[in-house]
Amino acid sequence: MSEVPSRTGALSGRRIAVLAESDFYEPEIAYYQRRFAEEGARVDFLTRLWGNKSITFTGHEYRAPLTVARSLEDLDDRRLRQYDALIVPSGMVADRLRYTEDIEQLPPATDLLRRAFARSGIVKGIICHGMWLASSIPYVVRGRKVVCHNNLIGDVRNMGANYVDQDIVVDGDLVTARTGDHCHLFARTIIDELVLRGA
Repeated sequence: MSEVPSRTGALSGRRIAVLAESDFYEPEIAYYQRRFAEEGARVDFLTRLWGNKSITFTGHEYRAPLTVARSLEDLDDRRLRQYDALIVPSGMVADRLRYTEDIEQLPPATDLLRRAFARSGIVKGIICHGMWLASSIPYVVRGRKVVCHNNLIGDVRNMGANYVDQDIVVDGDLVTARTGDHCHLFARTIIDELVLRGA
């Protein structure tokens, strides 16, 4: 899957970061590549590169390739401020990215999510199993309304979040969705939120 050039639209000049790893849900990722570009947004896929210049990941359903050349570990606070939204997708992406060699340290992707939550100007989008990435920082969703995959309902309740049985839930700067198959509603909601925020 190659990057799709953007055109002028409601999100012209804006940037959206999408975290990436293997076992991603191909229809979801392909939809983001095209749908956000339709609105003029630039979509950057970020991952942990482990010292490589790029890594080609494979999808869960069809083993489709996705090559990522942007490191999430290079995203300091200045670079983070350049993004209007950060998306944690479905599939096994969050589970793979929450690995840490040092159990006393947050995984780099979780730390990035923590820093994004500290900035209300960044819309956080978490879909399906993506909430796994926040399991080490439960305070970012404690008391907030969320939805997730049915398999994670116990997890989000244990994190102190308020589970809402809807396909899409918006709580301030946090947009959550039930499954990867709801990516069209999820993307539409993120677009709407960014427009409302003057993005």
